[in-house]
Amino acid sequence: MNNRILIAAAIALAGTAVTAQDSNMSFFITSENPGNGGDFGGLEGADAHCASLAEAAGVTGKIWRAYLSAGAQNARDRIGTGPWINAAGETIADSVDELHGDNNLTKETALNEHGEPVNGRGDTPNRHDILTGSTPEGTVAEGMTCEDWTSNAEDTAGMVGHHDRMGLDDTPPSKSWNSSHSSRGGCGIEALRGTGGDGLIYCFATN
Repeated sequence: MNNRILIAAAIALAGTAVTAQDSNMSFFITSENPGNGGDFGGLEGADAHCASLAEAAGVTGKIWRAYLSAGAQNARDRIGTGPWINAAGETIADSVDELHGDNNLTKETALNEHGEPVNGRGDTPNRHDILTGSTPEGTVAEGMTCEDWTSNAEDTAGMVGHHDRMGLDDTPPSKSWNSSHSSRGGCGIEALRGTGGDGLIYCFATN
């Protein structure tokens, strides 16, 4: 009987530890697109998508912002001041400047809201194109925001970064997490998949 009580207590403590770690999560890549490619219903819709996925994963009480630039809003100015921690408890960056400099964002650390790795170059399917609409500095990439995240049309485009820091060569854009290249063929989900993406975005907690 005592052994059963001890085992039950250990399981309960383990569950508490996992919950406590998850509650600290303040960064993730979305596990899925809402279904309309680059059309999130604007920045508010993208923010709501981040919040919905985080809450479904059990992380509550946080204000989530999509790392997307649009109009007069720069992605770097939307996400708070850091630090940002993934679902495994690893720090991605301590500040906005570090995030846009020497950060710890790699395929191994850029996990989704469930703490799972996201497919990168060499995986099937490749999903390493993450929508940002941003320059390397985190400001608006003009003309590459899928009409401020309201369109999935063929005549629009969205700037993407590579979360796995891998591309066709070793140039800075190929290794950029937030500003690698523009989507080709529009902002629809099939066009985004055609270059190695799936309409995924980065989400950061501001608190």
